[in-house]
Amino acid sequence: MADRVRMISSELLSNNWGEVKKHTFELERRDGTWQRQVRETYDRGHGSGVLLYNRQKRTVILTRQFRFPVWYMGDQAAWLVEVPAGKLDGDDPLTCARKEAEEETGYGVRDLTLVATPYMSPGSITERLWLYVGEYDASSRISAGGGLEHEGEDIETLEIPFAEAMAMLERGEIADGKTIILLQHIALKGLL
Repeated sequence: MADRVRMISSELLSNNWGEVKKHTFELERRDGTWQRQVRETYDRGHGSGVLLYNRQKRTVILTRQFRFPVWYMGDQAAWLVEVPAGKLDGDDPLTCARKEAEEETGYGVRDLTLVATPYMSPGSITERLWLYVGEYDASSRISAGGGLEHEGEDIETLEIPFAEAMAMLERGEIADGKTIILLQHIALKGLL
């Protein structure tokens, strides 16, 4: 593929919370002709997320937090129900998933299984996510959770029956892509 793309230029447009760059490149089309294109990318780094589940109780641990872009777009449901997740920030994906679960939900879990490593919006966002599932029980609770205030987090931890989480997904009350993938994985694998 590298010989089918010619980078012409990259220009940094913004570097606040993440990098926004404008790229000019040429792409060899399937018919052999070359076409010049301009695209912008948004880069905040890669991340990890984890869905915690309890087989005996048939429950999952989710979070609820305010998402400014959702509110900005006029969606009244700007407090999204999601799996705990965050940026790698120098950690490997597994360490990040464990750390985010503990910070956001208060649950410490060690045994996680990798489910997928998707690009969630590859048309313009460079982020790749490592998505995990892991079992929890009452002894896994090690703190109150809630996220880190200095990172602007104010996170509510939710323990929800799996059937209710799937009903929320069907009603459109869960709109976060990573959470949808992980809930459907649990359902498809028959873990709950």
